[in-house]
Amino acid sequence: MSYETVIWEQSGAVGRLTLNRPETLNAWTAEFGEELKQVIETEAAQPSVRAVLVTGSGRGFSSGADLRAGFEPAEDGMPNIRKELHDIYHPAIAGVRRLSKPVVAAVNGPAVGIGCSLALACDLIMAAESAFLGLAFVNIGLMPDGGSTAFVPPAVGKARAFQMALLGERVPAATALEWGLVNWVYPDGDLMDEANALVERLAAGPTNSYASSKRALNRSIYGDLEAQLHVEGELQHALGRTKDFLEGTAAFVEKRAPAFTGA
Repeated sequence: MSYETVIWEQSGAVGRLTLNRPETLNAWTAEFGEELKQVIETEAAQPSVRAVLVTGSGRGFSSGADLRAGFEPAEDGMPNIRKELHDIYHPAIAGVRRLSKPVVAAVNGPAVGIGCSLALACDLIMAAESAFLGLAFVNIGLMPDGGSTAFVPPAVGKARAFQMALLGERVPAATALEWGLVNWVYPDGDLMDEANALVERLAAGPTNSYASSKRALNRSIYGDLEAQLHVEGELQHALGRTKDFLEGTAAFVEKRAPAFTGA
């Protein structure tokens, strides 16, 4: 099946999913989210696929939501963030966790906002030396979503989870490795060779063993992920109605510092 914003390729037992909006550093739109969800729930779920590699085209993994594209309006005329998260974004994230096979992220550049959430949803995460991660939601008056309030705390602990959520700073690849956000860091030119070698190894491994480990670890580490995604969606929808969000998005588009008022 042909897609406009993602690329799906299967070679033997390996499935490769490439986020493909390079002109925006692979920022998320509704179409992008729909296609990502479709690939994860259909092609990647096929029994013939025994391991999946997720990466980005161009210079980035994913820069998060495409603020210039905006959100479909709700009945009150404000952004319908709830609908987009509940219907598109969060099912794609949860789908990665539900896949009964290993999913490897090759973070080849910035992984920010929900782009960071997608990377952290994967089972094993490799990063290029020049890459960085970040929960930049706060910079536009929002909160982390995409499951990152579930994925980050078990990896980094309470202190660093609050630091990432409240400050929205970049976490360079080397720091991400030290904090436990990623498994390996490689020179930029070596990342994809290493990622392909790993995913080929996993595709030749004991698939049922991997699936059982993933199911048990999901329950132990993340508990009720669906409930956490619901909470994120409701809180984010409310924040989308604040003056700080409107100011934050305007400042982002205009490339200036936001003037938040707490309203």
